[in-house]
Amino acid sequence: MTHYGAVGASDDPSERPEDIDPDYEHHGGFPEYGPANPGAGFRQFVANMRRLQDLAVSADPDDAVWDEAAQRAAALVELLEPYQAVEGQAPAGRTPDMPGMGSLLLPPWTLTRYEPDGVEMTGSFSRFHVGGNSAVHGGVLPLLFDHMFGMVSHAGGRPISRTAFLHVDYRKITPIDVPLVIRGRITSTEGRKAFVAAELLDGDENVLAEGNGLMVRLLPGQP
Repeated sequence: MTHYGAVGASDDPSERPEDIDPDYEHHGGFPEYGPANPGAGFRQFVANMRRLQDLAVSADPDDAVWDEAAQRAAALVELLEPYQAVEGQAPAGRTPDMPGMGSLLLPPWTLTRYEPDGVEMTGSFSRFHVGGNSAVHGGVLPLLFDHMFGMVSHAGGRPISRTAFLHVDYRKITPIDVPLVIRGRITSTEGRKAFVAAELLDGDENVLAEGNGLMVRLLPGQP
């Protein structure tokens, strides 16, 4: 499940999240996720790691090359391990202008519209996301939709919420290495509940997948 904090209203445009729950930023000890602005080094690192993910699932060198690759990966772990930070402090997942917000967990998609009435992201999938026969793995699309629904909830001014359910209908094969777009919105609200929907489209506006879900605002103190 996904959680997102929002600055804005819930069902009443004049009502702030703090009016509903004075401690809404800290449900279950959640950290506050402020935006990060990392330097060029982090941005290049993430780009290189995304390419490495593709190669990790597609390269087929001899054993000597794998041995060297393993040693280099171990050296990188050794370099970064002393700097492991608590949740909400590292720039990964907190850099909105980067694909996937700088998080390798998320598909490398970029926000192109972020408004209370809807959110749009553009991007593509790569070899790393293949399930078989050059098609995106079916399990990757719910991750993209869940990310979209969190952004929709955030843009709509909903206080911290979690995903209660997520349903995806697969309409066509989702290809790799082609530009795609996903658009989502809140369709209705009922108290703590926000019903959300989104469509994944190709460049010709063909619907590749549709998703709908329910985001539920957390109760005070609820993790």
